[in-house]
Amino acid sequence: MNWFFITLGYSGLAPKAPGTVGTLLSLPLGMLILIYFDAQTLFLATILISIIAVREINKYEAKSGIHDDKRIVIDELAGMWFALSVAPAISVSFGEVADLENGFLIQSLLSFALFRYFDITKPSIIGRLDREAKGGLGVVADDVVAGFVAGILSALIWQGFLELQKML
Repeated sequence: MNWFFITLGYSGLAPKAPGTVGTLLSLPLGMLILIYFDAQTLFLATILISIIAVREINKYEAKSGIHDDKRIVIDELAGMWFALSVAPAISVSFGEVADLENGFLIQSLLSFALFRYFDITKPSIIGRLDREAKGGLGVVADDVVAGFVAGILSALIWQGFLELQKML
């Protein structure tokens, strides 16, 4: 078991809101991958990390007997990175991050907010996965789905905003 890995560099040990802390750490890391590589690299890295996370969480749960320990936040990274690989999913240079016209920063922050909302409230299939899937798969799967939903919704909101601007 790799405690450093599943707690995302020990960020899951934060005394308050470890999930939010883990997600806050995941956001700039994911954005850096998008800036220096691309959305496909982020997507593939997320799949690899998710697979390893399921295995490591299974080991932890077998040893500790605790399911979905709040200190485990590698699943937050998986969800946040899936959201970022969907939206903004564009290549920008480091200097273009603050340019609001390209939507990179806005979509990244919107993806963060939507991911946290879906991860906390667990609506629909997200909650069902959280309740019914067992082991590491159950811990990771709800965050992955929450990330996809957050990324898609973020992209749709951004595109709707662009269309509204054209009409005005």
